[in-house]
This record gives sequence, C-alpha cells and structure tokens, in this order.
Amino acid sequence: MLLFVNIIGWLGSILLIAAYYLNSKNHLNAQSFIYQFLNVVGSLFLIINTIYFGAYPSAVVNIIWVFIGMYYISKIKNNEQKVEQKVY
Repeated sequence: MLLFVNIIGWLGSILLIAAYYLNSKNHLNAQSFIYQFLNVVGSLFLIINTIYFGAYPSAVVNIIWVFIGMYYISKIKNNEQKVEQKVY
C-alpha cells in the first residue's frame, strides 16, 4: 500500500507541475479542458497521498483545488454545448 500511495503522490505532483509548466510556456491555456483536467487528476492523486500521511492542510488545499477545477470543467463543457447548439 505504501508504494502505491507514494507512486500516486509522485504522479499527482508531476501532473500539477506539467500543467503549470505548459501554461507558463503558453503551450496550454488555463481556460482549456486539458489544463483543468490535469489539475483535477493531479490534486485527486495528492489528496490520496496527503490523507494517507496525515498531511491534512495539504489535503484541504487539494480538495479546494479539485472543486475549482471541476467548476471550470463544467463551465467549459457548458460553453461547448452552447456552441454546438448554435451550429445546429
């Protein structure tokens, strides 16, 4: 179990750093689905890791991060549906 939790934690960190790096290099827009997806998945992985190790303040930050990301993913999806409806 410990190995799994450590791997999940490292993967979460890599996903968050990758999203930030790609956004900073203008390769990924912060308003894009993939940027928000990387943040949500990375934070979910870090939530598992931080709760397992009892790092509750970090877990709370990541929980909030997930809620923010999910909010913007839903906005992105709603905007895509509105565009599709206008086309037809």
